[in-house]
Amino acid sequence: MTALPPVVDADTWRSELEELRRREKAATKELDAIAAQRRRLPMVRMPEYVLEGEDGPIRLVDVFDGASQLIVYNHMWFDDEEWQCPGCTGFTSQFTRLEFLKPYDARFVIVTQGPIDQALEYKRRVGNRMSWYSTANSDFGADVDAPSGGGFALNVFLRDGDTVYRTWHTNGRGVEQVSHTFPLIDLLPYGRREEWQDSPEGWPRVPTYSGWASSQDIAAAYGPGD
Repeated sequence: MTALPPVVDADTWRSELEELRRREKAATKELDAIAAQRRRLPMVRMPEYVLEGEDGPIRLVDVFDGASQLIVYNHMWFDDEEWQCPGCTGFTSQFTRLEFLKPYDARFVIVTQGPIDQALEYKRRVGNRMSWYSTANSDFGADVDAPSGGGFALNVFLRDGDTVYRTWHTNGRGVEQVSHTFPLIDLLPYGRREEWQDSPEGWPRVPTYSGWASSQDIAAAYGPGD
């Protein structure tokens, strides 16, 4: 190892841990307050979009599959590319068991700008377990800040009968809050090792994104040939 944390006695270690714990608890309370504010956000009524699913055209309201709440991950898509965004591919590969959302009257799906046949083939190739829908023939993606050729996004919707409302949106690092990968990595003494990270002098550093799995890596680990 090129660098190690200082070695101290157990009492000193526990004292410094408790100091950190106070900040961690304050952050938890702040996240609770943010969630409370999120629950008080107003919402906007959505048009009656029609997407493409595995079984053909499907209204956005029917994507809820009877639930009242819907989380949508807008997966980046680039036409004529064999391998799509590794960040999106890796992020969505985490979600293999989503049944826990059912008691909360919610569903979590992927929507992409790619044609549905290509999207489903990509899903199969990388071993993705989520439900995929295409907005290639709809303005839905652009209207929820995930236009064709644009970035990824996370959107949440609420259904009241046949009327759908948009309640929340984030992108960029805001999506990390529903990931388990980075929170686990951030627990490690060396963290993500990426060059932007605030670390002690001598800590290992690598270029940003260089530790991320490629889409090919995800396919090898989870795809049909795993």
